[in-house]
Amino acid sequence: MCNPPWQLSKLHHVGLTVQDIERSIAFYRDTLGLTLVARRETDADYLGVQTGFPGVRLAAASLRLSPESSQSLEIVQYLTQAGESIEAPTNRPGSSHVCLLVDDIEAAHRALRDKVKFRSHPVAITSGPNAGGYVVYLYDPDGYTIELFQPPP
Repeated sequence: MCNPPWQLSKLHHVGLTVQDIERSIAFYRDTLGLTLVARRETDADYLGVQTGFPGVRLAAASLRLSPESSQSLEIVQYLTQAGESIEAPTNRPGSSHVCLLVDDIEAAHRALRDKVKFRSHPVAITSGPNAGGYVVYLYDPDGYTIELFQPPP
């Protein structure tokens, strides 16, 4: 059992590096309905040390499921020193996905199916702690996997 000399208290944000921040803001705000709560461009010195890219300039935006939510989704575009896009299927170590709860997955799928790429149709979860719920994967403009999850009743 790990007993570190510090305490973690909660998840603050999940960060995604994107190719085009305007396109990603439009997707998360206008297509999925998140609330844009902040955005900025910066080249603060600490960012070069933090990221390992001295002199880096970033554009960043924070979005939340609701203005009251304490957790956020941070999207970042490297304005300088941008890397190449990568493919990150969910079976590759180092890949990730973001899971969002939804109250009606079929309605969400119908509303979004002409706007986003889905991996499949919503599927029933048939085993485990979420049995009776439904799940579906979709992709953001950079290929990040977004999971919509309707918990069991």
